[in-house]
Amino acid sequence: MNTFDRPGGRALDQPRPFHIELDALKFADGSAMVHCGDTQVVVAASLEQTVPRFLDPEKSGWMTAEYSMLPRATSRRSPREVQRGRPRGRTSEIQRLIGRSLRAAVDLSRMPGWTLTLDCDVLQADGGTRTASITGAYVAAISALSKAFLTGDLKRWPGQYQVAATSVGVVDGIELLDLEAVEDQAADVDLNVVATGGGELVEVQGTGERATFSRATLNRLLDLATIGLEPLFAEQNRVLAEALASVSEKSTHQRGNPTMRDEQSMWAPKK
Repeated sequence: MNTFDRPGGRALDQPRPFHIELDALKFADGSAMVHCGDTQVVVAASLEQTVPRFLDPEKSGWMTAEYSMLPRATSRRSPREVQRGRPRGRTSEIQRLIGRSLRAAVDLSRMPGWTLTLDCDVLQADGGTRTASITGAYVAAISALSKAFLTGDLKRWPGQYQVAATSVGVVDGIELLDLEAVEDQAADVDLNVVATGGGELVEVQGTGERATFSRATLNRLLDLATIGLEPLFAEQNRVLAEALASVSEKSTHQRGNPTMRDEQSMWAPKK
C-alpha cells in the first residue's frame, strides 16, 4: 500500500487542501466559494417568502437545490444543459442529493412560509463536485438563515445539525480518501458520504463501479470518510464562527421558547 502513488503525492488517508470563502457573491442572501484541490464550486443561497404548494405555509418552510457545471469546468467543453431543454439524469440526481442533505441540517417547521434555494455552480471539476457542493451549501445556507434570524424575518433559529460530505473509494485494491478525477474514473468502488458534525450519517451513496465489495470494506471506507470530514467541519466552523456567535447570543435572550436548541451543539463537532 505504501508504494501506491497518488497525484501530488498525497497519503492514502490525506484529503486535498480545502478552503471556503464566505460571502463570495455580492447579491446573494448567503454565499460560499469552495476550493477542494482543483475543484471549485460557488454556492448562492436565496431566501424567498414562498413554499411549494404541497406544504402549509403556516407550518413549514422548504429547502431545495440546483446544480450545474460551466461548459469548461472540465478538460473538454460540455454543452450547457439549457440547450437540451432539461437537465441530465446525473444533474437531477445530484440536485436531489444536495437538497436532501441540507434539509437534514434544518428544522423546516422553524422557517414557516420560507423557501431557501441553494444554487451550486461548478467552476472547475476535478472530482468531488457533489461533496464540495454539499459542504459549501451548508455554509451558504447557514449564512443566509443567520441574517434572516438576526433581522427578525425568522422568529426562531432553524439550524439543527452541521452537515458536510466527502468521497472515499477503492482504486486497484487500495482504499483512498477524497478522490480526485483521475482516481474517481479508475475506482473499483466509489462512495459519497454525508454526515453531521456529531458523527451521524445523513446519506451514503455507494457503488461497486467495477467490482463488488465486502461489508468489512464498507466499514473501513466509512471510517476513512470520518477522517476526511473533520477538516471540512473545522473549516465550516471557522467561516461561520462570527455569524453563529451572534445567533447564539440572540437565542439566549429570547423568552418563551423552552425548546430552543443550544446553537453550539448544532454546528460544532462533538469531542
